Amino acid sequence: MPARFPVTTIYSLGEKRLQICVLHRLEIVIACSILFSCPTIQQTQLKSRDAEEFNNQGFAHCQIGRYDQAISDFSKAIEANPQLAPAYNNRGTAYLYKAQYNQAITDLSKAIEINPRFAQAYKNRGWAYIKKRQYDQAISDFNKTIEIDPGFVEAYFYRAIVYFLAEEYHKSLSDVIKARQLGYKIPLKFLDDFRKAAGG
Repeated sequence: MPARFPVTTIYSLGEKRLQICVLHRLEIVIACSILFSCPTIQQTQLKSRDAEEFNNQGFAHCQIGRYDQAISDFSKAIEANPQLAPAYNNRGTAYLYKAQYNQAITDLSKAIEINPRFAQAYKNRGWAYIKKRQYDQAISDFNKTIEIDPGFVEAYFYRAIVYFLAEEYHKSLSDVIKARQLGYKIPLKFLDDFRKAAGG
């Protein structure tokens, strides 16, 4: 039952007062607004729940290499909630695994647009740029990842890879040392390649 409101609105007309009861109209207006707002709130909640569920399903598929199914689920999550930045990041990562780098960059850029402090999305987009041999953009993204989260150890190693590919060995070594200090286990293959390229 809607809450009842004070009885009347009073208008002065000279020495006379005309009393108009607005209670009934107010109750009708409020009842209608409640009637029409409830489904909207419920639909929003359901869509938000659906988006999270599809995102989680997509993540599970991605973990076992079912990238097409993962992309389908992430797309459904985005349809249910177009502002869900993790779904764009995850779909971008699935495209990355499928070597569809342009699509990956598009999705990861959207995740960053929604959440400019999304360190993981910068890191993933940096890797996509490595694959496209766009090293300046990759370094920029890894720099941003580290700026947002100085403890993001993978970003140091990935930046070391970029510097290595760009033959900037001193910078690469500096990032390798930093990654090691933070507990990252540097692959032996990379260390061997680095020693050979840098002359021991």
